[in-house]
Amino acid sequence: MTLWSLLGAFALFVYFRSSHHEHACDTVDGGYQCNSKLSHKWGQYAPYFSLSDESAISDEVPHDCQITFAQVISRHGARFPSAKKSKEYAKLVKSIKANATEYKGNTEFIRSYNYTMGADDLVPFGVNQMVNSGTKFYQRYAALAKKAVPFIRSSGSQRVVASGVNFVNGFQKAKSNDKNANHRQSSPKISVIISEEPGTNNTLNHSKICPKFEDSKLSDEVEEQFMAIFVPPIRARLEANLPGIQLQDTDVVNLMDICPFDTVSRSDDGSKLSPFCALFTQAEWSQYDYLQSLSKYYGYGAGNPLGPTQGVGFVNELIARLTHTPVVDNTSTNRTLDAPSAATFPLNYTMYADFTHDNGMIPFFFALGLYNGTAPLSLTQAQSPTEMDGYSATWTVPFGARTYVEMMQCRRDPEPLVRVLVNDRVVPLHGCPVDKLGRCRRRDFVKGLSFARSGGDWPQCYA
Repeated sequence: MTLWSLLGAFALFVYFRSSHHEHACDTVDGGYQCNSKLSHKWGQYAPYFSLSDESAISDEVPHDCQITFAQVISRHGARFPSAKKSKEYAKLVKSIKANATEYKGNTEFIRSYNYTMGADDLVPFGVNQMVNSGTKFYQRYAALAKKAVPFIRSSGSQRVVASGVNFVNGFQKAKSNDKNANHRQSSPKISVIISEEPGTNNTLNHSKICPKFEDSKLSDEVEEQFMAIFVPPIRARLEANLPGIQLQDTDVVNLMDICPFDTVSRSDDGSKLSPFCALFTQAEWSQYDYLQSLSKYYGYGAGNPLGPTQGVGFVNELIARLTHTPVVDNTSTNRTLDAPSAATFPLNYTMYADFTHDNGMIPFFFALGLYNGTAPLSLTQAQSPTEMDGYSATWTVPFGARTYVEMMQCRRDPEPLVRVLVNDRVVPLHGCPVDKLGRCRRRDFVKGLSFARSGGDWPQCYA
């Protein structure tokens, strides 16, 4: 059986289950809302949840406007830990069980806990997330989607491709249930899968083609500095409750990591909270969330001198799609795939979907200037997403994250208007005059993207 048939069979099986089971924790509209005081502070390991209630700007489409273009860029759904991390977590649990002479307080569960998580692949909950994501994309843009077939690309990781397959499943099921849709149209499919092999030009994922960026250790250094501030009291408490063990700062963070991974792998709707979560207080989860935000900001965002540059290629592809003109870029784009008139980069579609990783999305956000209002993050004091002007790892790149770039034509303005929503939160655009609904005229939007149009700081990759 081929990879495609296996993915399709798995998608259909999980969709059948999800369509016949009421998901109280994870819904199409709201995303993951269970245990929100904890789960909404899990950084990039949080399952997607809607930020519509956090949006200061309405996401409405005025009655005299019509959506003419919709692009989604999405992170894959919830997964097992990476192979490297899964080994670390298993080794840590085994070490605690081998050395602890007593299990005090809420650590008793560790005595009988067996680490059974796999590595890298989507978990069933993550599959359901992506089905829901496809459904939501269709529902928001139904006026367009009922008569359109999206053009879809995916970065080459198996979990990313599988996420795209399940997104398509949700999208097409919603379309088949829409009596006003064109049911003669074919189902969407992933038309382009871009390799993640090192040295490959890939606008959806940095593939080690910018040496100076890849050599940077800034994110690791920042993480170590902040861990040294908030971890020691936690470490002392855990060691007191588990006499006989000795933990490093990274061990404490790894134990915190296990909480979200264990939760999303326990059930297909995330309804069973991992017992590891209760080892830490809400205040400590806020610190953990900030640690992850620091890591992304100084690893792939504006805190890294070459972070935003890694997202320039995708921004220039977006400009091409919005303006129906060939891609102009000399950074990470694949010149063959993006060549003028190439079937692998058409410009005549009205809907597009691209699937990637968290570390592919963060550079795009900063190259697009979405968080130009975010001041450099403190290395010593945790800040809330509001204090960071809407930025945080949890608010931007949770499992199943999705960002919509939409364009609409309004009766009173000959120029189309562009708007960006990150996990349902309308993000006020920078670099162009914005109206009360967070929209810029297309020409102003493109003009404001001078950083990307000029190639960012790409020459510094080789300096």
